[in-house]
Amino acid sequence: MTEETPGFDEKPDVPSDATPDDAAQGAGSADQAGPAPAGEELVEVGLKAQLDQAQSALTERTGDLQRLQAEYQNYRRRVERDRATVKEIAIANLLSELLPTLDDVGRARDHGELVGGFKSVAESLETVVAKMGLQQFGKEGEPFDPLVHEALMHSYAPDVTETTCVQILQPGYRIGERTIRPARVAVAEPQPGAQKGEGEGDEPDEESGGPDKG
Repeated sequence: MTEETPGFDEKPDVPSDATPDDAAQGAGSADQAGPAPAGEELVEVGLKAQLDQAQSALTERTGDLQRLQAEYQNYRRRVERDRATVKEIAIANLLSELLPTLDDVGRARDHGELVGGFKSVAESLETVVAKMGLQQFGKEGEPFDPLVHEALMHSYAPDVTETTCVQILQPGYRIGERTIRPARVAVAEPQPGAQKGEGEGDEPDEESGGPDKG
């Protein structure tokens, strides 16, 4: 009679209805329980890297969009400014061609010849050019300014203290700040030596007063 060695014939407790595949799956799940957390960390690192890359790309695209928008705004302002300049130049050229006609109207008014139908036409023309921004300037008695006045005649006068427009030979015209024709004027300057003579006239009085006091 042989003696059985205890433990060699013992088998793990397995449900009576369990199959071999179930037993193998149970053993495999026990083996995979350890490395699962490491896999999740790798996934999180990968997602974070993708998120950083997406944020960097978004920042770059936002900067490009802002630069493009600024360039467009500058371009639009430049186009509008150029358009306004071209329009102003075109109007100035047109009105420059009408200045001789306006001069004739002014001379006719000065001589009392602006009557009847001619007066109505002249006034309509002046109204139209005024709406287009044309302004007349130049008055007698104002100081001479070489930037807006053109001196055609020159004289001396004792009653002026600076170079003065004493006669408007032809009025000047401007559109806004742009002068399209300077005012043509006759100017008068102070009489040479007038102030000096007055100073010299005062000196003898002081000198003559000296001996009387002595």
